[in-house]
Amino acid sequence: MLHHGDTETRSKLLHEDLTESVIGAAIEVHRALGPGLLESAYEECLCHELRLRNLAFQRQVPLPVEYKGVKLDCGYRLDLLVQNVLILEIKCLEHVLPVYEAQLLTYLKMTGKRVGLILNFNTLVLTRGGIVRKVL
Repeated sequence: MLHHGDTETRSKLLHEDLTESVIGAAIEVHRALGPGLLESAYEECLCHELRLRNLAFQRQVPLPVEYKGVKLDCGYRLDLLVQNVLILEIKCLEHVLPVYEAQLLTYLKMTGKRVGLILNFNTLVLTRGGIVRKVL
């Protein structure tokens, strides 16, 4: 139960609702397309689905690397940033390797965001091993 003025709990619930909505959108795309396409196809269709759900997002967001007080453009990009709080990384892999999970955690630290998802569309059923959620 929410207590009046409990902003931390409200914030977590808000991210939970957003995460569920995004996962629902991803499931819809996966059901329609199935596995085996390029990441760019899933990204394009997921963006369309997010628009249909009135969720604001940015694509291919530049992520400068800060080193010794200097921001350097090393070519890193977030696949999607939803509602300015949820990082999405879209993959088409046989398995999500620990290095990709570590990369998402690094992206969260570098951006100051708290929640991120890896969506691996190269699975028979997206909800069975195709979704990795990380929270800082």
